Formats: sequence, structure tokens, C-alpha cells
Amino acid sequence: MYLTKERLEAAARRWGEPRPLSFEYAIGDRERALVAGSRHHGRSHDITLFIARGDEWAVIAKPSFPPGVWRAPSGGLHPGEELETGALREALEETGLVVSLERYLVHIDATFRHGDAVEPWHSEVFLARAVAGELAPIDTREISGARWMTRDELQGVVRERLLASGRGLFAYRAALHDATFAALDALPEI
Repeated sequence: MYLTKERLEAAARRWGEPRPLSFEYAIGDRERALVAGSRHHGRSHDITLFIARGDEWAVIAKPSFPPGVWRAPSGGLHPGEELETGALREALEETGLVVSLERYLVHIDATFRHGDAVEPWHSEVFLARAVAGELAPIDTREISGARWMTRDELQGVVRERLLASGRGLFAYRAALHDATFAALDALPEI
């Protein structure tokens, strides 16, 4: 993992101490291939962005997602890339938005299991604010859609669809969304 402990500690000093969590999910063949395909240069992380605009949140869909499945945008850093630079790049590519990072909310150590195989993963979740741009993906090969959603939509119908998919990675994203909203609720003010 090239998102090192030292880099995460520096992020916590700058944007606040995240809530640490651990999750474990069983995944299928296609999901394991997806995780393995994300491991460019030994990558085992994503930066997930909860991008706020008033009471709404930017969400994305990928071409492989079932209808009605959306999630917070996320992506990986490139080797040697600064955390903030990579987070801003991913936000722009996936949503078309220029954002500012405001708070480091959650650090998740995830374990994805496929039979006897174990795929460790880490998600670093940040609160960000949209400061410019229009919500429209730039990387339309990877991202098939983006829209604004309320918390009620994300924790209601979208959560139900993520869980109903039967996919461990979508169940993980539902839990990540839940954990992020719990972390936001614990803040004195956002």
C-alpha cells in the first residue's frame, strides 16, 4: 500500500482524526476480479468523497451497476501523488466538480473474502464541498452517471438496492455510507 501510515497521520493532523472501523464481507468471483484489477502498483485503498452541496450529496454510477445503484465517488491515488491532489483529481474525473476537502471522517480496514482467499482493502472517507463546476462526469468510460441525492435517498432506496444486489462490495458501500453519516452526525457542526 503506498498510502502510508505517515501520510494518513498527516491527513489526520490537517483534516481531523477519522473514526476507525473494520468490516468483512464475502465476495464473488467477479468482485474478486474487480478488487484484483484495482491493485495497480500494489494499491489497496480508495479515497471516498462525500461531496456536499447544501443538503445534497454527489453520487456516481458505473456502467456495471444495476439500475438504481449509486454510491459516493471514490478512487485511488497514483504512486507518489499527494492525498489532496489525488482526491481533487478523482472528484473532478468522476463528478466534474472542483471540491475542497473539509474533514477526514472515517478510516476503514476492510477484508473481502472469496473462499480461502483474502483481499485486504482500506477506504479513507472525506467530507468535501463543491466549490465550482457542474455535476457531470468527465471520465465517462468509468462513470455512467452522476447526480445529487439527499441523505434520505442514500440511506433509503439506494441503501436497499445496494443490499438487495447480493454483492459484498455493494454491501460494503452501504456500510461505508452508514458509517460516514454516523461520523457526520457526531461532528459538532458541518
